[in-house]
Amino acid sequence: MDRITTDLLVIGAGSGGLSVAAGAVQMGARVVLVEGHKMGGDCLNYGCVPSKALLAAGHAAHAVTAGAAMGITASPPVIDYAAAKDHVARVIAHIAPLDSQERFEGLGVTVIRGWAAFTGPQTVVAADTEITARRIIIATGSSPVVPPIPGLSDVPFLTNETLFALRDRPDHLLIIGGGPIGMEMAQAHVRLGCAVTVIEGARALARDDAEAAGVLLARLRAEGVVIHEDTPVTEVRGQAGAIEVVAKDGRVFSGSHLLVAVGRRAEVDRLNLAAAGIAHTRAGITVDARLRTTNRRVYAIGDVAGGMQFTHVAGYHAGLIIREVLFGLPARARTDHIPRATYTDPELAQIGLTESEARGAHGDAVTVARFDTAHNDRAIATRQNYGFIKVMVHRGRPIGATIVGPQAGEQIALWSLAIANGLKMSAIAGMVAPYPTLSELAKRAAGAYFSPKLFNSVRVKRVVRFVQRWLP
Repeated sequence: MDRITTDLLVIGAGSGGLSVAAGAVQMGARVVLVEGHKMGGDCLNYGCVPSKALLAAGHAAHAVTAGAAMGITASPPVIDYAAAKDHVARVIAHIAPLDSQERFEGLGVTVIRGWAAFTGPQTVVAADTEITARRIIIATGSSPVVPPIPGLSDVPFLTNETLFALRDRPDHLLIIGGGPIGMEMAQAHVRLGCAVTVIEGARALARDDAEAAGVLLARLRAEGVVIHEDTPVTEVRGQAGAIEVVAKDGRVFSGSHLLVAVGRRAEVDRLNLAAAGIAHTRAGITVDARLRTTNRRVYAIGDVAGGMQFTHVAGYHAGLIIREVLFGLPARARTDHIPRATYTDPELAQIGLTESEARGAHGDAVTVARFDTAHNDRAIATRQNYGFIKVMVHRGRPIGATIVGPQAGEQIALWSLAIANGLKMSAIAGMVAPYPTLSELAKRAAGAYFSPKLFNSVRVKRVVRFVQRWLP
């Protein structure tokens, strides 16, 4: 068995692990990177990248028939599902070199392809190599949850890890799970010519603001997606091409294909964490605010750390780890400035507290500033004037923002900047946005916050009258 001693061992070559490895080696640390599956992890191969590429294909198909209001009519598009999947594969291939083993070895990282398992507090074995490291970063990510539904193991089903390899267009795609993944894939497939039925045991998009989710769900239903909420599944049966999902109330939903999208679980099974004294729960590895595990020489970042499961969170964690491990400077992770987005049409984005969460935390001390997209000139010009922005404000500072509408995922970034840096609403009000743009929505929301204080204030009116009387 080969033996390596290093400064930093990174387990997992997904977004977070690659960011740590690249940053650390370029700053002079000796780095070993271990990956048992594909370089780039879930995001590149099965998650963010392919799902957005498939959504783009669906958007292109939808756009062909969506121009009547602007005087553009066209015949229904001819959709080649396999060619759409070729587009997805080309997008992955275009990005893959940035995450490749060759690139990281070129940077000076020692890359070992194999599954890692701890054999001691500072020692890991992978692919017949024993690695001893001063610090270890676990960045193994997560994988799809497969719920214990009777009959599911006997029926062919898809997850996000197998969906993008499917070449034949489903006649009728059944989706168990009404979260962001389920809704994104529902819209992509209905726009690519499939019948789609979503079965959700509780409320669809339950983590999001109910009003904003309602706008999105109404649009999906209008496009033909059938969505059943409060419909727990008790059984799955059938065979390839003829699958039935049985609900608790006795209803039976029939389709040709089944996608299971009910959540994700931290990837810890192969790691032998007990050998290193690392505690974990069903949610993931137990970490403190500095992302340290119960073994103080080992850190966990991204999905496996049991918190918010987003690629940008893994990247954020990576930056904190660089500060902590390379420079010995304490860095504490926070979540209040972390945005999330569902990339349907309309998009749905959230940062910080929703309205109900903010009112629960601060009661009447919260002001909700709202502006409807229907009054934004750019949205009107592009016939995308649906949705709204609302900002939860406490003591003059935003503590949450909800956006549903066009490019909500892009718009939410401004509010991440504001919350991350403790900016007041006056900073947003003082911003000058180009006209006409969707970015004006942020300024108009800030205006909605200040308008009652200015236009409904007797004191302000008295001051204005006094000044006007005495101005030369």
